[in-house]
Amino acid sequence: MKRLIGISTWVWESPLTDSNLGGHLARIAAMGFDAVELPLGNAGDFTPAVVRESLESTGLAPFVVGAMAPGRDLVAAAPASVERTQAYLMACVSMAGSIGSPSVCGPFYAQTGRVWRMSPGERREAYAELRHNLQPVAARAREVGVVLGIEPLNRYETSLINTVEQALEALEPLLGNGVGLALDSYHLHIEERSLAAAVRAAGEHVVHVQVCGNDRGAPGGDQTDWAGFLQALDEVGYSGPLNIESFTAENAAIAVAASIWRPLAPSQDELAARGLAFLRGV
Repeated sequence: MKRLIGISTWVWESPLTDSNLGGHLARIAAMGFDAVELPLGNAGDFTPAVVRESLESTGLAPFVVGAMAPGRDLVAAAPASVERTQAYLMACVSMAGSIGSPSVCGPFYAQTGRVWRMSPGERREAYAELRHNLQPVAARAREVGVVLGIEPLNRYETSLINTVEQALEALEPLLGNGVGLALDSYHLHIEERSLAAAVRAAGEHVVHVQVCGNDRGAPGGDQTDWAGFLQALDEVGYSGPLNIESFTAENAAIAVAASIWRPLAPSQDELAARGLAFLRGV
């Protein structure tokens, strides 16, 4: 299946703002990408009018992603924290609806890097709380024609949802009703016994896919089972883009949580070019 190939502006810089957005999108389009991930770090960082202008000039397809920065939690948190997180996610949804992004994706349950031990009963309670607090955001997403893609993260970045199986358990009543799954090859490589089996388990609920090498660098030439992964995406009927997600060590929003301590390529442009060439080849 021929797919759009996209990349996150996180590869180069954070935060993404009205002042730097145009330059990044022009660079991404000139490199030959079809799509772009637009991380909305905080409401108001960039505005729909500026985004639409850059999208029109570059022809890139937009995909909004969110970041669960410190203080953003939907479970085991103070009511004020939950309300702020819901307001942030609503802003992400509104942005997506305003610029034509079909989805808003991210680990929308707890601050990235927050981990704690849970008994089976406590985990069930946390999942119930997550569903309750996610419902109004999902309702808003349905109103504007956007799907929330909830992303499992590896065990070092969360203790709540690490696998597709856990995501299905946690979200089952909401899936297909404004909520789906966003899969990241990096996290799957750590947590799943088989990337392909995880994709098949997610099935029709896959709404967004992020890719990178097993070292968080460019996809290709690494240990990932790319053939099996891509075949499984075809089998479940996923027709969306493959979006390269990587970071620099200077990324203020996520570098510490993602443990990016060193350059992952001689330059970020080279990382992007190598990843694009590999994905075009397969």
